[in-house]
Parts: sequence; structure tokens; C-alpha cells
Amino acid sequence: MEILGRDFYRRDTLTVAQDLLGCVLVRELEGERLVGRITETEAYIGRCDKACHAYGYRRTPRTETLFARPGTAYLYLIYGMYTCLNLVTEAPGEPAAVLIRGLEPLAGAETMAALRFGCPLDRLTAYQRRNFLNGPGKVCKAISLDRSMDGHDLLTPPLYLLPRQGPVGEIRHGPRVGIDYAQEARDFPWRFWLEA
Repeated sequence: MEILGRDFYRRDTLTVAQDLLGCVLVRELEGERLVGRITETEAYIGRCDKACHAYGYRRTPRTETLFARPGTAYLYLIYGMYTCLNLVTEAPGEPAAVLIRGLEPLAGAETMAALRFGCPLDRLTAYQRRNFLNGPGKVCKAISLDRSMDGHDLLTPPLYLLPRQGPVGEIRHGPRVGIDYAQEARDFPWRFWLEA
């Protein structure tokens, strides 16, 4: 299966955010492939979105990656401790990206459980299973992503995406999570997810 190419990302961010659902995220780590199907995303568009770090084309050392070519990984910390993975979209110089909010594990779940909870997969509680990969910080911890991967080209290992295989079912949408500061943008229905 071919890695998703630059043209996939070089499109309208809202379209990419929906088209990413069902696609497969691959993280190669010490000879193992940690693989997950994308189940939830959020779109951020700097030209009009007060929730975007580069709102109004604001350039800082932190946001510079948002202006990179499409198909670049933008990683940053929230609350000073949780890493979030975003995929840069649209044309170079246009700050926009899609946040990966949730995954369904397909391969390497044992390693993901160890990274996320420090215990084997079969020792997870029901609560831990329900909340395994259902948040951006949880995803990054489970696949061992940190800020050192900021700026990585998603067309190359060790982090890349594969196209979805088959239909994904109904795509739901609603407001994004945790952006109450963003005034009118907090109500934009730019979060997309697959029904469980």
C-alpha cells in the first residue's frame, strides 16, 4: 500500500479532516510498526480561526511548522506535558492543519499499552481500554511521539499515513474540544469522528 502523497494534504483542511477518518497512521519504532486507524480529527485554519496557533498568520518559533509544505507533522505541547500531532494542510505559507484526536489500534497494541499505561494489554482495566487512544495526548504517548518529530515529512518513515481501505460509515461532526477561549470559533463544527 502506498504512503499518502503530498496532494492528499494540499487540499481544503475541512475536506482533509474528514478524508483522514479511516486512514491508517503508522509509527515505526525500534523495528516495530505501531499502526492505528484514525477515528477522530479536528481542523484548524489560521486565516479565520481564533483557535489556530497561527490565527491571522501569526508567525512565531512555535507556529513556523504550520507554514510548511502540506504533509508536514506539526507537534506541540499542551499543558506543558501532552504532545499533540497535527498534519499540515493546504498550500505552503497557508497555516492550516488537522489534529489527530483518536485512533483504533491495528498493530502493535501491546507496545502501545506499555507506552501508555506501563502494563501489558491483557492487564488493562475496562476504563483503560475505553480510553486507550481517545485523545490527542493519549495517541502521542501510545506511539511515542514528542516535539523532536516536529517538522517531519509525513511521506517518509518513521511516521506516515496509508489510505483508508473500504467504506468508513457515517461521519459525525460537531464543535472542537477545549477551545473555549476562541470566541466564535469555539462553535465551529470542525471536529469529525466515526461512530463506534
